[in-house]
Amino acid sequence: QAQLVESGGGLVQAGGSLRLSCAASGRTISTYAMAWFRQAPGKEREFVAGISWSGDKTYYTDSVKGRFTISRDNAKNTVYLQMNVLKPEDTAVYYCAGAAGWGKTIPAQTGEYEYWGQGTQVTVSS
Repeated sequence: QAQLVESGGGLVQAGGSLRLSCAASGRTISTYAMAWFRQAPGKEREFVAGISWSGDKTYYTDSVKGRFTISRDNAKNTVYLQMNVLKPEDTAVYYCAGAAGWGKTIPAQTGEYEYWGQGTQVTVSS
């Protein structure tokens, strides 16, 4: 069983940057597809970005393309989300998630991920 712990959230002004980290413990995540989801108040949890187990494939929701970058360091059992040019609409709780058994495919639905972190708050002020 993998435990995921997010960090790096906080309050930032519009146009600023944050880097989220997701540290895994309990087992290696080197064979897992990993992703970041977010959930704003009153809204459903949505897919933000995903990365294949090997790191050679990434996938982003349209609203963050060109601004966010997902990466991973399997040696450190850690996944990152670099967020640039942040907008107020990026305000949400950000969750790290892991899915086993997907090969090079990156799932994008919450139900396809079996491991979740507790979330970290990102607030972007205008």
